[in-house]
Amino acid sequence: MAGARVETFMARMRMLSHRARTALRKSAVDYFRGDASDWLAFAGLLLTVPAIACGTLLMPVWFSPSALVLPIVAGGLLLRPASLLGLYAAAAAALIVEALVLGPYTQGPARVTPGTVLVVAACGFFGLVIAQFRSRVGVPWRRGGTMLFDLRERIRVQSKLPALPPGWHREMALRPAGGQSFSGDFVVAARTHGGRTLEVVLTDVSGKGMEAGSRALLLSGAFGGLLGALPPQDFLPAANGYLLRQDWDEGFATSIHLVLDLETGDYELLSAGHLPALQLSAGTGRWQEVAGEGPLLGVYDGAEFEPARGNLRRGDVLMLFTDGLVETADREISEGIDRLTGEADRYVAAGWDGAAWHLIEKVAKDVNDDRALLLIRRSP
Repeated sequence: MAGARVETFMARMRMLSHRARTALRKSAVDYFRGDASDWLAFAGLLLTVPAIACGTLLMPVWFSPSALVLPIVAGGLLLRPASLLGLYAAAAAALIVEALVLGPYTQGPARVTPGTVLVVAACGFFGLVIAQFRSRVGVPWRRGGTMLFDLRERIRVQSKLPALPPGWHREMALRPAGGQSFSGDFVVAARTHGGRTLEVVLTDVSGKGMEAGSRALLLSGAFGGLLGALPPQDFLPAANGYLLRQDWDEGFATSIHLVLDLETGDYELLSAGHLPALQLSAGTGRWQEVAGEGPLLGVYDGAEFEPARGNLRRGDVLMLFTDGLVETADREISEGIDRLTGEADRYVAAGWDGAAWHLIEKVAKDVNDDRALLLIRRSP
């Protein structure tokens, strides 16, 4: 009986220990997701304050009084303003105790000097400013990186091109300005009319990099909802009206809308102030510009867009791109287009796998602007 009671007691202890570990792990996960209180981080940082103070009193050579800035800086990143003030009170009390025990700073090194107090106070002030800013934004720092990652992934998913039937090849490459993760260039695409038609919209939002990324995210969602829900000739007018309603200071964008019949190869190209597309004719080996007519999006209401029409025959290639690929401060657009087509000719015989990414690398690798390139090829 005694052995059975011992086993029952040990089993209960193991169960309680397991529940405690699970609760602690869940609290930590919820905290770093931004869904829980910051008591766990507050308790941990609060315990480091007396630990650092004891180290300073016992081993002042290894533990400087200014080491108290470590929990203060961490608290500025981890805690809410109310909890942060409690941590600051504990740090101030630790400094007072250190000053009383170690004696005046004029009697030797490793004392609490006015400079130490100023450094700790300055770190505390900036930590409180950061915590107040996070509190106003409503996004904890531990969720900020995740949120930005989610935004980037949403743009990437929205820019993914749909699979095409046999006999068609498509590639898209996007390179933001300055090596950043967010771009003012984006693509939305869909298969419509029972999958027979491919509709692709390539848009270049005013600005570049991070400053245009938020507008690009908003527009890509709106354009993705409009694409396929409206007749092709109504898409750009609707997009223009949507952009006008945003009333942004930099509210314009260029856009090009491709409507391609995947059975016949006939296409229609509508442009809103965008650069012309380029078509490579397999029969002649020459590139030809294909340009629709229309004003920038977001400039004035009632804009009209005149389409250009063409046909992709066997072996033909259609290239859509943004101005960051062909225009620089010291190079005109026509020169950039010549360079782009010259590099693209290298892939005619070698095949077009990976061509979009390699073309950006060859033509505009170091350009400080958003760059996007879309290739659609009909197999020979």
